[in-house]
Formats: sequence, C-alpha cells, structure tokens
Amino acid sequence: MKVYTKTGDKGTTALFGGTRVPKDHIRIESYGTIDELNSYIGLVRDQEIGTTYKNILIEVQDRLFTIGAILATPPEKEVMKNGELRLQNLGLEEKDIELLENEIDSMESTLPQMTHFVLPGGHTTVSYCHIARCVCRRAERLAVHLSHNEPVPELAIKYLNRLSDYLFVLARKLTTDLGAEEVKWIPRK
Repeated sequence: MKVYTKTGDKGTTALFGGTRVPKDHIRIESYGTIDELNSYIGLVRDQEIGTTYKNILIEVQDRLFTIGAILATPPEKEVMKNGELRLQNLGLEEKDIELLENEIDSMESTLPQMTHFVLPGGHTTVSYCHIARCVCRRAERLAVHLSHNEPVPELAIKYLNRLSDYLFVLARKLTTDLGAEEVKWIPRK
C-alpha cells in the first residue's frame, strides 16, 4: 500500500465508506484535531514519567483512535448492509470515562487544593500536558460544532471533556512529581 494516492491533490479526501468531502470540512477538522491530540499524548507518554501514567496514556491513545474513527464515518455509512451499526464494536464505553474520573480523583487526593488558576509551565513535561489539554479542548469544541449539523455520539464528546480534565490534573501531578513550581495566576488589582 502506497502512502501517497494522489486522490487528495484537488483538496478533497475520503471519509470511511468512500464519501469524498473538502479537506476543510468540519468532520475532517474534527478527526484531524483528534489525531493532533493523539500525537501530543504520545509526546507526553515519551517523557520520563511513571509507568502507571504511561499505561493510562496508551489507553487514552487507543480511545482517541476510536473517536477518530467515529468522527471519520459519515452517518449514512454507519450502518452496514445487514443493519448492524459499523461503529458499535469499536470500544468507546462509559467505563472509559470512569477510568479517567478515577485517575483524576486518585491524583487530586495527593495534591494541594487549588485556590487560584495556575500558569502552564514549570517543566517541559508539564508544558506538554498543558498543550495536550488545550488541543483536547479544541477537539471537543470541533466535535460539538460537528454535532450541530450531524450526529456525534454524546459519549465521544463526554470523553473529550473528561480527558481535558484528566490532562489538567496530570499536569498538576507531574508538577509535584518532578519537583517543579506551580505558579499561581494572581490578577492585577
């Protein structure tokens, strides 16, 4: 299989099922941003962090591929000829959100309570987490935008929302683990 097909040279691309759309279509923006997020998650995972974090991030990357596949499939192609939903067995479930929530709760139980917003930064690994969090929020916004025009599973949007929370708390936890300083944002008076 060749990497280049030349089929997109005129500014269109194929969705799952073969439907061609412009490369700037909101569906392409949505799953393209999921791909960008997945790459940033990989960057965080490649840092010197604990094995537990790495394992959770691998699980997250797998779920992001699932969400990308969901977003890359137009509604008219979701049902196979036998009437079965094509995407039903890809594996995005409520338990995936519960995993993130449990990890958030576990990390927060070891962190000082937040009294102010914090400035992103303090350590390269922490900064990568914050970048991933911002890309996750953008992916969520794009998925919501797409949902105004075409069906998007609520679970996918919910997962992205919880994932951005997880990445924020992970950034705070890594700040502690790495001995970095958490800088509070204190507005000018």
